Amino acid sequence: MSWTATNLVSAFLLPPLSLILLGALGVLLLTHHPRLGRFLLASTLLLLYLISTPFISETLLQKLETESVIGSTDTGVGAIVVLGGGTYFNAVEYGGDTVNRYSLERIRYAARLYQLTGKPILVTGGAPLGNISSEAEQMKAVLENEFRVPVNWVESASNNTHENAYKSYEILKKNGITHIMLVTHAWHMPRAMREFERAGFQVTPAPTAFTTRYRTDGLAYLPTASALQQSRIFIHEVIGMLWYRLLPAPNKI
Repeated sequence: MSWTATNLVSAFLLPPLSLILLGALGVLLLTHHPRLGRFLLASTLLLLYLISTPFISETLLQKLETESVIGSTDTGVGAIVVLGGGTYFNAVEYGGDTVNRYSLERIRYAARLYQLTGKPILVTGGAPLGNISSEAEQMKAVLENEFRVPVNWVESASNNTHENAYKSYEILKKNGITHIMLVTHAWHMPRAMREFERAGFQVTPAPTAFTTRYRTDGLAYLPTASALQQSRIFIHEVIGMLWYRLLPAPNKI
């Protein structure tokens, strides 16, 4: 399935569109099936409240997150692999496309791991929208020009986590590397780690940007747009894990 088709399907499964459709169905049913219509409307409002609540959304993401087991003494690792997290398009202050905040959080941690271990870096991420520079090329530019960290390999043909894994394996296997540190967001690590292991890697997880909370007070139960976004990420990851279980594994080199 193409990147566009995948994201179109996702839009219907993820909030807010999924809740809008559920609420619209409830409205349509009010005339001929009022009890069912009212139930759907009430369910829509309740679900919207729950997934828009910081306490709920943060708890959901924390359920996904994998604790890091990485350390500077992990000598079996042959390379650091960093997954792209998206592009900041037409960045006026940088004169063009560059990494977005998700990619920046990942490469910042990769730079720290490089300083601790000296392991070579592979960056992976394509340009699913057809833009000129890939996510991998953007990450390489920032790592080398701003963090002063060299990048050994650039995988710029992949459009999703599944392709990240198999295309990275093709590159690193040729260089005799099958044990990697995998850098991505903590909430993305379970899905990413499974795909990279399925591709043939031995993976040492190196998650970053954990979901943390300063304190829990009354504000944690008031709906916010940012909490809705966090819940959307959680649902996206769950759907992604289920979907990838249905995909056949390509032949490895």
